[in-house]
Amino acid sequence: MNDLYYWIALRFVFGIGNINYKNLINYFGSPKRVFQATTEELEQVEGITSRAINSIKQFKPSAEIDHEIKQIQLHAIKVVTLKDSAYPVNLKNIYDPPPFLYIKGDLIEKDANAIAVVGSRIASEYGISTTERISRDLARSGFTIVSGMARGIDSAAHHAALSVNGRTIAVLGSGIDVIYPPENRKLYEAIAAHGAVISEFPLGAQPSAYNFPARNRIISGLSLGVLVVEASLKSGSLITARLALEQGRDVFAVPGNVHSYKSKGTHRLLKEGAKLVETVQDIQDEICVNVATVHDAEQHPAVHLDMPPDSRSVYQIMGEVPTHIDELIAQTGFASSHVTAILLDLELNGFIKQYPGKRFAKVS
Repeated sequence: MNDLYYWIALRFVFGIGNINYKNLINYFGSPKRVFQATTEELEQVEGITSRAINSIKQFKPSAEIDHEIKQIQLHAIKVVTLKDSAYPVNLKNIYDPPPFLYIKGDLIEKDANAIAVVGSRIASEYGISTTERISRDLARSGFTIVSGMARGIDSAAHHAALSVNGRTIAVLGSGIDVIYPPENRKLYEAIAAHGAVISEFPLGAQPSAYNFPARNRIISGLSLGVLVVEASLKSGSLITARLALEQGRDVFAVPGNVHSYKSKGTHRLLKEGAKLVETVQDIQDEICVNVATVHDAEQHPAVHLDMPPDSRSVYQIMGEVPTHIDELIAQTGFASSHVTAILLDLELNGFIKQYPGKRFAKVS
């Protein structure tokens, strides 16, 4: 049996959670050595009960473990353990780190300079545009963007990092081979190609409500700080923020519309002492690390002096918060067909982005 078999086997032992697993590895050095230990030796390990010792001593090889290893090999999944140098240093230092991680892609040393960006799955246009702007700027500044690949804010953060050739890590609340939400398959593949998708859950594990708080501790644990963009009072993002505080991480929040329930959670964080964030500089002021600036694969275009006057008039009205086409027509006085044609041209040339409901905003 190879070492990976013993790492997975110890995960299957009844009564061995993350903390006990870490204590056993710290004491014996490897899972194989744990299974070889005598009862007397196991009794010397902090937190290990007689029931857990009996489970270890009575454990038998199973077809389930063999199947897990075959699937890991079949899908070219990497497994990084607590004893591997590639295991993320930030995550290793939390109270209950996963004993090992399933990985698609690569974790690299510079990923230690990571910021988590989380928020509502049902995000507003303001939330999406703000997430994209700050995440792009963080990625350009050399930070790795960590999030959960959920709908809304999470997906916007990942997309923004990828758009400027930056690093991003997705932490799943399911097995590494279960893509959730399913419409994010292309995003999953892009993250695996230009960063890493990781999970602590066995292959085939389906997303469940129980998994996500555990997933959230990894998101915060990988990061130097957590930025919450939009969150209701019942949002899972507030759990991530609480875990970040417990782990000694910085917590940041973006202020929102005082009339929106999606701002209630972020405003509570601000009242409780979270750092208010308007631009990436607000984060950089708190987190003093040396990171290398990332150069975009393709820089976003600037306004050309030879842009047609009518196009320039429409473009200059817009900001990074989406503006409805009717407002653009009213402010310019142009015919609706003319404004529509200008917007199409600006979008095709990468100057603006269209949002649902015929709303448009500048690409920063």
